[in-house]
Amino acid sequence: MASSDLMVGLEIGTSKICVVVGENRPDGTIKILGVGQAPSRGVRKGEIVDFETAMKCVHEAVVDAEQKSDVMIRSVYVGVSGSHIQSFNNRGCVLLPEDRDEIDEQDIEDVKISAREVSIPAQNAFLHSIIQHYHVDGQDGVLNPVGMLGQKLEADFHIIHGVRTRIQNTIRCVKELPLEVEDVVFNALASAQVVLTQHQKSLGALVIDIGGGTTDYILYVDGAVKECGSLAVGGDHITNDISMGLRIPMTRAEKLKIEEGGVTLGNCLPGETVLLKDDSGFAGKEIERESLNTIIHLRLRETFELLKRKLEEQSFINYIGEGIFITGGCSLLNGIHHLAGDIFEMPARVAHAQTMSGLTSAFENPQFSTAIGLIKYAQAVQADRRPRRGIGRIFGRFFTGMR
Repeated sequence: MASSDLMVGLEIGTSKICVVVGENRPDGTIKILGVGQAPSRGVRKGEIVDFETAMKCVHEAVVDAEQKSDVMIRSVYVGVSGSHIQSFNNRGCVLLPEDRDEIDEQDIEDVKISAREVSIPAQNAFLHSIIQHYHVDGQDGVLNPVGMLGQKLEADFHIIHGVRTRIQNTIRCVKELPLEVEDVVFNALASAQVVLTQHQKSLGALVIDIGGGTTDYILYVDGAVKECGSLAVGGDHITNDISMGLRIPMTRAEKLKIEEGGVTLGNCLPGETVLLKDDSGFAGKEIERESLNTIIHLRLRETFELLKRKLEEQSFINYIGEGIFITGGCSLLNGIHHLAGDIFEMPARVAHAQTMSGLTSAFENPQFSTAIGLIKYAQAVQADRRPRRGIGRIFGRFFTGMR
């Protein structure tokens, strides 16, 4: 296949590194060729804290993906997360010169630049400027203003930014391997590309992507991104609570959470227990199932309530017609959608990547939503973008003035 048909998504998560290799098919679909994974070390709450260790883990996952897909990986689209990610909505405006009244591509670029002419923290860099709506001479609902006649072009954007050095650390970790970084994408934005249909975005939907160290979220109203961000809490916090509460090692707590844990309370038989067998210095233990589920329930309830309070600061959550879509590794916990539905008082469901072919086990697993979403994002960007060198663009954006 042509190298231009090959797309690779890389998620550097808190608990796992995931690399998904996809092929852009002539009919516009994506075929998953292979998935590489490696346990994640040197990453905490979605951010790199030990550069060398994290780089080795990324290398392991890339090699695994190359072997399973039988391709040589040269460049990747990388997901980023972390509580430093922030966003806001802003309107840009440009006036056409008096001797011209037809809107062109340069006006589209200029109005995007205008929308970014706001003050963000000095240490931050712009990550995404996502179009919401165009307005031409006061006319609302314009989808594509290029070629239209007018004197005033306005555009509403959702702008995502984050701490420059933290984004740079992710880029450098990949570049040292050495691989090219085609683009850097906020994790929740990537996940939404494959978890939601355009119709669901139009009706209004909230995607909650719960990983090991972070809970990323993105909210759509009328087909446009209105809010997004990242909470520094995830599945590892549940594991830690289980370890502390039941006084068992972290490795056993993680296994117990995955294999036996649930979110719903009151549906266990009285006195029902789970037996932890003894091995390698661990004496074994009998655990009450309701106690295990209570620990999981309380931590997830706290997480959802924290997110709800954050979203209620704006009014957009009141316009979610399609409900909540939960994805990421933690979404596999039994009954999690019921708890989310109760807290947000709207329909909630567990979701995975849609409309893919190839490795079925990959796109039907919510753990891979972000990495597969990066491929879907890549497909959209490549179709929309004039050819230009990816690495120069990325490093120009995040490494200005650096050697």
